[in-house]
Amino acid sequence: MNSILTFDSYYKSVIWGGTRIAEFKGIPSQGTDIGESWELSPMEGHESVVADGPLKGRSLSELTALYGRDIMGDRLMKRYGGRFPLLIKFIDSNDDLSVQVHPDDALAAERHNSLGKTEMWYCVAPADGAYLYAGFSQALTPEEFSRRVADNTIVDALCRYNTRRGDVFFLPAGRVHAIGRGNFVLEIQEASDITYRIYDYDRRDARGNARELHVEQSLGAIDFDDHACEAPLNIKAEAGHDAELARCDYFKTDLINVDGSYSIDLAPRDSFTVLTAVAGRMTVTGADGQTVDLPQGRTVLVPASLPSLTIEGRGEVVSVFVP
Repeated sequence: MNSILTFDSYYKSVIWGGTRIAEFKGIPSQGTDIGESWELSPMEGHESVVADGPLKGRSLSELTALYGRDIMGDRLMKRYGGRFPLLIKFIDSNDDLSVQVHPDDALAAERHNSLGKTEMWYCVAPADGAYLYAGFSQALTPEEFSRRVADNTIVDALCRYNTRRGDVFFLPAGRVHAIGRGNFVLEIQEASDITYRIYDYDRRDARGNARELHVEQSLGAIDFDDHACEAPLNIKAEAGHDAELARCDYFKTDLINVDGSYSIDLAPRDSFTVLTAVAGRMTVTGADGQTVDLPQGRTVLVPASLPSLTIEGRGEVVSVFVP
């Protein structure tokens, strides 16, 4: 199986969501409170399903069960046993997200029989005044942390950043963080939906209920040594070139500025490749001649079995694979 695959997106309604995802993609409105678009997901209950072609209607887990070595590559089949390891999302924060933290692999396996959640954000189109929080701005003990949560001052102890297009934030598991209002980001993360919500501005749902918090659970997940505010990387790629955004054990991400034609030798990766268009309109052609449209906002999955591909058109693409 060496087809380039497109998937139907899952649009998630949340209290802090807005309308920008549909506007960015140039599709009909999906609602006025859409905070997330899950572009490629192996998560049970919200699993990606092939959008077109002979495999239309097949879920991502069905594909990896049937064509695991073709899609994942030998190396990742050994590492993950056929389980697709990443989740790719767009996030539109019309309001502040909760302050939260994610467990690492060891703690997530112990508590939830799950992967942990290391992630990154690529700022696609922040609004004027957009901001977010990542890491502590000062040393805190667990007791001081709990006190600040209780007296509503925890955000005062976090590093706050005003975001610009092209900013990259790498968020290892254990880093306390929150996306503030006005952001539009592409999130690449381990395939885990485990979030310990620490603080939620005392917001209420439509029934007047406060959202559940996980302060006690978070104490075992937080890296309390993570208190150095550093300016984020702001990454741009020159026309016809690529630039690395982030690299860790779980993913390597690059920004590709396509100006006419851009080719990638995939054979050395022994990994699937995910391409997400964050600007412009392009096409992707595999070594077998199959061509797939890649307009702004679309994500495609390129199986490990394809030895090369060419992107044509003009725009910017975020490329992801597992190193």
